[in-house]
Amino acid sequence: MTERPPLEGPVPSSRGGEGVLDLIRVQARLRARDGCPWDREQTHGTLARHLLEETHELLEAIDAGDDDAMRDELGDLLLQVTFHAQIAAEDGRFDIDDVADGLVAKLVHRHPHVFGDVAVADADEVLVNWEKLKAEETGGRKAVDEDIPATLPALARAAKVQRRAAGWGFVWRDVSSALAKLREEVAELAAVTDDAPERAEEELGDVLLATVAVARMLGVDAESALRRATGTFATRVERTFALAVDRGLDPEGLDEDELLALYREAKAEP
Repeated sequence: MTERPPLEGPVPSSRGGEGVLDLIRVQARLRARDGCPWDREQTHGTLARHLLEETHELLEAIDAGDDDAMRDELGDLLLQVTFHAQIAAEDGRFDIDDVADGLVAKLVHRHPHVFGDVAVADADEVLVNWEKLKAEETGGRKAVDEDIPATLPALARAAKVQRRAAGWGFVWRDVSSALAKLREEVAELAAVTDDAPERAEEELGDVLLATVAVARMLGVDAESALRRATGTFATRVERTFALAVDRGLDPEGLDEDELLALYREAKAEP
């Protein structure tokens, strides 16, 4: 990894980073012998589920555009970082400064267009270079799915695998090429017969993978896009049912055309 350049000057935050130092002090106090019994009982394992919960709550706040909730959830997520670091520090393995130092060194190394003399054309090239620099740190190119957790949400994992592949040149050159591939995969899915469920699953997988590729070319996160679209769909479906009830109709008794007509009305509402 390249040598880290000196980082000087004031810390660009309202209290010069003192709030973070206070958090570290509070965390250590809670874990002290005369601290909080619950905090003292926690381990990396027992905290794992809280990390996942807090991450999803932060995502929800981001999707809602709620600054107050986002600030609170970022705090809860930061708590998880300091909590894990404090537990490790007590065992003499590493502490929060080791975590921060490693992160700073990584960010500096992977941003030579900021801290060095490398020129990049756009954000996509930054991501491509990121994967190459990451490979340098770990001793060479890995398989495109190596070390990418299988438990990641499928769209997020597909995007990460595709980004790594792009780092080694396997990428669509423009949006139109990616869209053409998506149309091709949709056509293949449409050709699947009802008596071939395994083939349908395979072709649907190809459609989703191609969709993620289009999202990448458009600079859109497919996971976020689907999460937002699902929320919008749920809201519109509820409006559709409400419209049906208001008109004395049974939603379950409506045919497809009638339901779609109500859905379009619901969609048109602000």
